[in-house]
Amino acid sequence: MKRLILTLSLIVLMVGAQAQKRNKKEALPGTPRIEEALDLIYNRYVEEPDMERLSEEAVVAMLKSLDPHSAYISAKDVQRANESLNGSFEGAGISFQIVDDTIVIGDVIEQGPSEKAGLLIGDKIITIDGLPATGDSINNTFVFNHLRGKKGTQVQVQVLRQGTLLDYTITRGKVPIYSVTTRFIDHDSIGYIALVRFSTTSNNEFRKALKELQEQGMKSLILDLRGNSGGYMEVAIQLANEFLTARKLIVYTDGRKTGRENKVSNASGHFTKGSLVVLIDEHSASASEIVSGALQDWDRATLVGRRSFGKGLVQRKFPMKDGAELRLTTARYYTPSGRCIQRSYDQGTDAYRKDLENRYRHNELVNADSNHFADSLKCKTHAGRVVYGGGGIMPDVFVPIDTMKLSDYYIAIRNKNLIAPFCQQWADTYREVWVNQGFEAYLKACPTLRLERLFDTYAAEHGVVRDTALEAQDPQRTAHSDEYLTYVLRAQVARDLFGLNSYYRVMKDIDRCYLKAVELLVTGQGLVHE
Repeated sequence: MKRLILTLSLIVLMVGAQAQKRNKKEALPGTPRIEEALDLIYNRYVEEPDMERLSEEAVVAMLKSLDPHSAYISAKDVQRANESLNGSFEGAGISFQIVDDTIVIGDVIEQGPSEKAGLLIGDKIITIDGLPATGDSINNTFVFNHLRGKKGTQVQVQVLRQGTLLDYTITRGKVPIYSVTTRFIDHDSIGYIALVRFSTTSNNEFRKALKELQEQGMKSLILDLRGNSGGYMEVAIQLANEFLTARKLIVYTDGRKTGRENKVSNASGHFTKGSLVVLIDEHSASASEIVSGALQDWDRATLVGRRSFGKGLVQRKFPMKDGAELRLTTARYYTPSGRCIQRSYDQGTDAYRKDLENRYRHNELVNADSNHFADSLKCKTHAGRVVYGGGGIMPDVFVPIDTMKLSDYYIAIRNKNLIAPFCQQWADTYREVWVNQGFEAYLKACPTLRLERLFDTYAAEHGVVRDTALEAQDPQRTAHSDEYLTYVLRAQVARDLFGLNSYYRVMKDIDRCYLKAVELLVTGQGLVHE
C-alpha cells in the first residue's frame, strides 16, 4: 500500500500550495474517482501492476488534457532538463560530432575542464577510460554517459591529433552552457549578438557582449532571437529592460489564482538609445516573444523575419517529494499593448504541435499575406501602429523562408551525411596553416580554396553524382543551392578550425534576414524609433 499512498500524494501535490490549506477531510473534486480506480487496479488487476509507472502516466495524461506546455519531469530527468536553463552542467566541456564512427571535438568550451586539460578542436577521441570510443556502436548516448559526471571526478581520454596519439586526464567540473553564441561588428558600427536561450547566465553574457561591441564602436544592434525557444521569464524581462527607458511596461501576467502582475523597466538598461533590429522566426517562442513583443509595442525595435511560435503561457515549477518536478501553467502573459500571443490549442496537443507544418503548407512561411489575423485581435503600439495578438508576434518586415536552397543534389549529400566528414578531413589537412594565420585570413582566402569543387569529387567517390540533366531543368534552383552549399562548406570548415563562433560569421553573407536588417540599419529606412 506504500506505493498507493505515494501515488495519491503525487496527485494531491498538483494543486500546489492552496491544496495545503484545505481541510484534510475535504476531498478535491474528482479525487474519489481516481482513488477508486487506483485501488481497483492495485487490488484486482490480473498481474501485479507497476504503480510507480502508472502514477507517472496518470499525471502526464492529466497535464496533457490541460494545455500543451504543462509538463511532468521525472526525478531522473530533472537535472538534465534544467541544465540549459541553469547555464551549466557537470562534465568534460566539449561539443562534438560523430564523423565516420569517430568522435571529433567540434568545440572546446571556454573555461571548461577539457580546455584546462589541453584538448583542442579537431582532436579525435579514440578511447575513454580505456574503452574503445570508435566504431558502429558509438553514439551520442555513449559519449554523454562516459564524459559527463560529478564535479571532481576524472576521466581518461586518448585522442588522435595529426597522426599522434595523446593521453589526457580530464577532471570533470562545472561546464558553462553559453546563451550568447556569436557576437561581432559589421560595417564598422553595426553590432550583432545571437542569443539562443534565456538561462540564469544570459543577461550577464549579453551585457558582456554588448560592452565589447560598444568598445569597438557599435552604434546600432541586431539582436538575433531566431530559434530561441525561451527560458526564464524573469530573464526575458531583464533583457527587454536593457533597451527601454524608465517606467515602461514590459509584460504583464494574469491567472486564475495569481491575478494581474505588471513588470516595468527601471532605467538600468545599457542600450536604451541607438537603432535596434530584432530577428525572429517560427521557432522564436515564449521569452523571445516577451522581448520582441515589448520592443515592438514601444516602437523601440524593428522586427525582421517571420511570425514567432506563439507561446504565451507561464509555467511555474513545483518540486515533488520524490524529486520529480511539475511544470504547471499558472498564468498567461500579455505584451504592453494587451496582446496575448498564445495560439489556440482547442484542437488538442497533437494538432497544436503540427502548427508549423500547417504554416508551411498554407504558405505562411513564404508569403506575409498568408498570415491572417482576426480584427478582434487588433492592438496598437505606442506610436499607433497596428499589431495583432492570438498567435505569435508578426514582424514589421517579413522575410520568407528560403525554399530554393535545397536542390536534389544537396538533399542527397545531406541524407548521406557527407558534409561533416569532408570538412573535418580538409580542416585536419590544413589545420596548422590556417590556425596560425587566423580566421580573418581564412575568410579572405575562402573564394580561392574551391571547396565546392573538391567536395563534388568527394561526393562522387561516396556514391552521390550530380544529375546534370535534372539540374538543367531548373538552373536557378541549382545555382542558388550550389551557392548555399559553398557557404555551408566554408562555414563548417571555419567551425572545425576556429570554433562555433566563426560559423555564423561566414553564413551571414547569405542570410536573408541578417542582410535585410543590415540594409535597414545602413539606410535608416523602415526603422521604428522610440
